[in-house]
Amino acid sequence: MTLKKLAILFAHALIGWALCAATMGIGMKLTSMQNILIIHALGAPIYFALVSFVYFTRFNYTRPLTTALIFVGFVMVVDFLLVAIVINRSLAMFASPLGTWIPFALIFTSTYLTGLLVNRRASPLPATP
Repeated sequence: MTLKKLAILFAHALIGWALCAATMGIGMKLTSMQNILIIHALGAPIYFALVSFVYFTRFNYTRPLTTALIFVGFVMVVDFLLVAIVINRSLAMFASPLGTWIPFALIFTSTYLTGLLVNRRASPLPATP
């Protein structure tokens, strides 16, 4: 894989993460933490389904499983290094299933399923005898 292809892949992961971060940042100013965690858990798989749909329809450099692992891995690393360590100065967010682990699982699942659906639709149907 070329550096350009990796940059495109990680740019898509960054966009998905940024949408989640914006949801959390704006939501924390507008509603309770419990409400925003629920909104984030619902929004994260939608954001990543949309981002991965664009990725798979326009670029499709990696398989669905690889892409899902890279996207969720990117989110986990940025959440750990930037959000937990730099911004919050605490790892407490990782104690919350609703705040981290459920969204991580849903990001993985929505990315993987989107890739499978896009790739299935793009592959030609076998000829019927």
